[in-house]
Amino acid sequence: MPLPPALHTYRAMLAKHRSILWNLGLLTFGASVFSVGIQEIVVGKGLMAGGISGVALLLYYLTGLFGPGVLYFLLNVPLMLLGWHSLSRRFFLYTLFGMGAISATMQLLPARALIADPLLAAIFGGAVMGAGSGIMLRSLGSAGGTDILAIWLNQKYNLRIGQFNFFFNLAVFAAGLAFYEPTLVLYSIILSYTNSKVMDYFLSLFNQRKMVFIISDKADAIARDIIHNLRRGATFLHGAGAYTGKSKRVILTITNTVQIKRLEELVFSHDPNAFFVVENTFNVLGEGFSRRKVY
Repeated sequence: MPLPPALHTYRAMLAKHRSILWNLGLLTFGASVFSVGIQEIVVGKGLMAGGISGVALLLYYLTGLFGPGVLYFLLNVPLMLLGWHSLSRRFFLYTLFGMGAISATMQLLPARALIADPLLAAIFGGAVMGAGSGIMLRSLGSAGGTDILAIWLNQKYNLRIGQFNFFFNLAVFAAGLAFYEPTLVLYSIILSYTNSKVMDYFLSLFNQRKMVFIISDKADAIARDIIHNLRRGATFLHGAGAYTGKSKRVILTITNTVQIKRLEELVFSHDPNAFFVVENTFNVLGEGFSRRKVY
């Protein structure tokens, strides 16, 4: 029986509000983690970072004015104006919130050196910053900064985002060599590398999925259990045995790392002779998984 229109509208509004709160929560938490890495570890040792946060730190070290949070905000203003004309409204508004959250938390947290050794500070500072960045990028927005400029250049001139970020960071560290000891700049490069690796790890940690192919004579019963017990979708693909020529229905389903063992037990409880093929996949967009981030 179809849902009444009023109930359908209510559920859609509720899902939308939950999505907004979830994304704002990710951006706030990620910004707080990122700012802890900057203020509690990096600034106290005079290290630099990549991107706009690196430019803000460099200006702060040179002038001592305002604070890293205020400088980060001021540097982002022209980029946000650019983003208003080139980005989707949803991505722009979430990114505006993320940028404001980073600026506020960086300004509120005291600058300390929790780790005395500069090498350890570079490694752990980069790891904490990368974790914060990865959490923020799991939302439908970003932290602002070079992300906006990179997306704009990609849309206008087809310049690859990773390529732009590499050369921008190279310019920031080259500028740092003009004012700071080479050793500190080298530590900062280690920080930037650790940052990017941990950020990638957090993105894959939250987004890793398993694509499963199941070949069985009891495909109907298995598919029903996948849908009703695991609450996952399933698709039938039509195949045939190469040796026997017998037609078979192959089940395709997507699950996460937590449910993969339950799925395996479900399949073999129905058919001990089933074929169960698992393939790692990184990004899955659609109902029940991630929403597409529109720039």
